[in-house]
Amino acid sequence: MMMMSSILVPPSIIVSSSPKLAILKFKPLHKSSSSSPVSVRCSVSVAPPPASSIAIINSKPSPAEVSRTIMELSSVGTFSTATQDAWPLGVGVRFAVDPQGTPIVSLNHFATAASAASEEKRSSLNVQLEQCGMRTTQCTIQGSLHRPRDDDQKKKIQSLWEKRFGEKADADFIHILHVERVLQMDNFMGDGVWVTCSDYRLATADPLRDFADHLVHEINTHNMEDVLRFCNIFVDSDVQVSQAKMVWVDRLGFDIHLHSPQNDVFEVRIPFPREVTNDKGAKSSFNGMSQLAWEVEKNYYPLEFEKIKQLKKIAAKVK
Repeated sequence: MMMMSSILVPPSIIVSSSPKLAILKFKPLHKSSSSSPVSVRCSVSVAPPPASSIAIINSKPSPAEVSRTIMELSSVGTFSTATQDAWPLGVGVRFAVDPQGTPIVSLNHFATAASAASEEKRSSLNVQLEQCGMRTTQCTIQGSLHRPRDDDQKKKIQSLWEKRFGEKADADFIHILHVERVLQMDNFMGDGVWVTCSDYRLATADPLRDFADHLVHEINTHNMEDVLRFCNIFVDSDVQVSQAKMVWVDRLGFDIHLHSPQNDVFEVRIPFPREVTNDKGAKSSFNGMSQLAWEVEKNYYPLEFEKIKQLKKIAAKVK
C-alpha cells in the first residue's frame, strides 16, 4: 500500500500520543563516578498535533495559475483571427511563451497574409492539455498580434524558441500575441472562467507540472487500492464507487474520477494536508494520507476530520 518505508522512532525517546501533553522518557544515565549530585535541566515544547483534516481553504490552483501551467506544458494550439472579408480563420500553430506567459506564435504564409490584410489585430490562441487521457483542460488567450519591435526583442524570442523547439525561429513568421484576457476551462463541457491580463501575468505555473503525468500514471498503476480507499474515507457521498482513477495532481492536491455501478462518472477534488513544492513532497503527502485512510478503515484511528462534500457529476456512460 505504501510507497515509502515507515519511520522508526528511536527507543531512547518516547512521546505520548496525547495531543495535549508530551511525556518524554529517557533511558537511565550511567552513574557518575563523582559523589556530587547532578542537576539535569531541559526545556520541553509541545508541538501541535499533525493536522488530520485534509481540507484547506485554497484547495485548487487559480484559473490564472492553471492557464500558465497549460501554456508551459504545451507547444501547439489553434490560432484564430478575422480575415479581411470578416470570416473567422483558425489554423494550427506552434508557440513558445516568455517569462510573463506572453505567447510567441509562428504563423504560416496563409495565416500571416490573412492577419496582415485584416485591419483588426485582435486574435486568439486556444491551447488544450490532455490530462492522463481522462480530461482535457484548456485556455483561450485573447489579445492583439504584433511583430517584434527591435533587435533586442528578436534575440530574446530566438532564445525562447530554440529552448522550446531546439531550432531557430523563422523571423518572417514570428508574431507576439499581447494578452488582454484569458478564458480557462477545466474540461470541454466545463464552465469557463475569465482571467484578467494582470492576474495571468502575475501567476506562475504549477511546480509539479513536469512530474504530474508520470506521478499520476505511477499511482494509478501501483496504488489503485489507495485511490479507491480515499473515495470511501475522505469523501462524504452516497455514491457507490466501483472504480476510481487519479486525473491530475498539483501543489495543492489532486483530482479523482469516480465510476459508479450505474456507469455515471463523478469528479472530486482531494486536497493535500499542506502545499507541496516537488514530486517528493507530493509522494510523501500521498503516503501519509494513504496511511491515515487505511488506519481509519481498520478502526485504528478515529474519523476526526471533515469529509469532502463537493462531488460533481461529469458524465453518464452509455451502458
